Amino acid sequence: MRGIMAVVLAVVVVTSLGAVPAGAQSPPQGDIAKRFFGAWRYVGTSIDGKPRPGRGVEPKGIIYYDPSGAMAAQIAPDRRVPMAGPQPTADEAKASLADYVAYFGTYTIDERAGTITHHRQASVQPGDLTDYVRNYEFAGDRLILRPVGTKQEVVWERFK
Repeated sequence: MRGIMAVVLAVVVVTSLGAVPAGAQSPPQGDIAKRFFGAWRYVGTSIDGKPRPGRGVEPKGIIYYDPSGAMAAQIAPDRRVPMAGPQPTADEAKASLADYVAYFGTYTIDERAGTITHHRQASVQPGDLTDYVRNYEFAGDRLILRPVGTKQEVVWERFK
């Protein structure tokens, strides 16, 4: 498991390094920003206190915040989609991506509002690249992100 997560982290880090164009924004600073820096393991998502359906029993994920202002996030459902041949069919590819979250970009923190904004630059999800604004809370080794205006909670735990 650690080997797989190390590979995922390496991919996230390499992907994130190209996410911030030179001079695009000031790097996050301050004690709150420093608490975000690093890699976090996905624990789960709840809506109104109930687990989010559709991701299986043990979904996997990682979110990474780098001191330069780059970030990347991935959440993979706990399921295997078998392939009938050497290349996935359209239905197999669609099933593999269902409920999969993957994007990268930059982030900014508004300490007064208690929010972090993910400025997405690319995403596996179709549609526009709107910013994701989240209220944040630190609880020990956990980071809780709550999309503003929803009853959803996404919980992450710092890799140790």
